[in-house]
Amino acid sequence: MKLQQWRDTGEYFEHEGHRIFYRVEGEGEPLLLIHGYPTSSWDWIKIWPELVARYRCITLDMLGFGYSDKPQQPYSLYFQADLYCRLLERLGVGECHVLAHDYGDTVAQELLARQNEGSLGFHMKTLNLLNGGLFPETHHAVFMQKVLRSPIGGLLVKLMKRGTLSKNLKKVFGPDTPPSEQEIDEFWELIQYNDGHKVMHRLIHYITERRANRERWVGALQQAEIPIRLTDGVLDPVSGGHLVDRYEALIPNPDTVRLEGVGHYPQVEAPEAVLASVLEKIEHSGA
Repeated sequence: MKLQQWRDTGEYFEHEGHRIFYRVEGEGEPLLLIHGYPTSSWDWIKIWPELVARYRCITLDMLGFGYSDKPQQPYSLYFQADLYCRLLERLGVGECHVLAHDYGDTVAQELLARQNEGSLGFHMKTLNLLNGGLFPETHHAVFMQKVLRSPIGGLLVKLMKRGTLSKNLKKVFGPDTPPSEQEIDEFWELIQYNDGHKVMHRLIHYITERRANRERWVGALQQAEIPIRLTDGVLDPVSGGHLVDRYEALIPNPDTVRLEGVGHYPQVEAPEAVLASVLEKIEHSGA
């Protein structure tokens, strides 16, 4: 599928005055896919066809990402979690499996916290996590992320170009699994859509939110009563092998899969390995 077709065959819903892009495809048990920063739901394209053949796949572009609205305002992970709740309510989904990556991991942690509290409007049956900042203390921000959080972040985003993105993406991919020029073009097209690159410094507030809510979001994983697996590209400088070590130290009965030679975007760099790990977890979970 081409990027234009992905957009043209998607739909929109409104939440608190914002227009949100989403896609639903396939039949069977619902599977919710939650993307990362600074990209979009298009991140799932390499594993999407195989997942759609087995599940009713549901995904959206969070506020500030992809084809959704990108207002110049503060952003919150709590609001992003609300979007998924609203969409599943709209679709009449009462339970689903969840697959998340990066920024989306934290959104999934918030959904899990709500489920543990009994306040989530649907039931998460299983949770598959890919590279992400599950623990603030193991999130190693790259230089660009640090600059975006600084007082000059608002100026930097105005000067951002495709080359800036390319340079920084290649730093977090595995050395033998770099993004193709086409993939960089697609990432950049989605980021700059509706001047999205100009809100990146606002979106990156998630790093501060993770620190402020560490007890809640780490506790959600520790207290979870559903099957969870972490599949991680260990060469990721942001949340690679060191994240897996911390996860195994803090989470009861940890289920982890280490992908050697892979960086921050395992679903892009090693889609077959990610697909195998996710399907195994879902299909053998008994949920």
